[in-house]
Amino acid sequence: MPGACGCTPQSCSFRNHRAELKALGAGVFGISTQSSDYQREMVTRLHLPFEVLSDQNLRFAQALDLPTFEVAGMELIKRLTLIARGGAIEHVFYPVFPPDQSADEVVDWLRQAD
Repeated sequence: MPGACGCTPQSCSFRNHRAELKALGAGVFGISTQSSDYQREMVTRLHLPFEVLSDQNLRFAQALDLPTFEVAGMELIKRLTLIARGGAIEHVFYPVFPPDQSADEVVDWLRQAD
């Protein structure tokens, strides 16, 4: 998507680190403001082994005051990673750069946190 470059490499980094994340007891979910139909197509196209949830009405983003930006008339969530445990957000990675190393950072953080 124009203006949202990096989201695909970030998603693919989590796909590629699935085994490591699972071994560390982590589950992965994606979230974006695109429609569920768009997300289903993206999950299939990128062979993502995790669900991508729709926040099309921005309820989640607004409740957590997540950073967003606008492109082509759409409001999108900026790249970030939330670590949640026991129903609470334990850590936030923001900004995410470079996006293709996002999962590496999470794996390193999880190893140090335990």
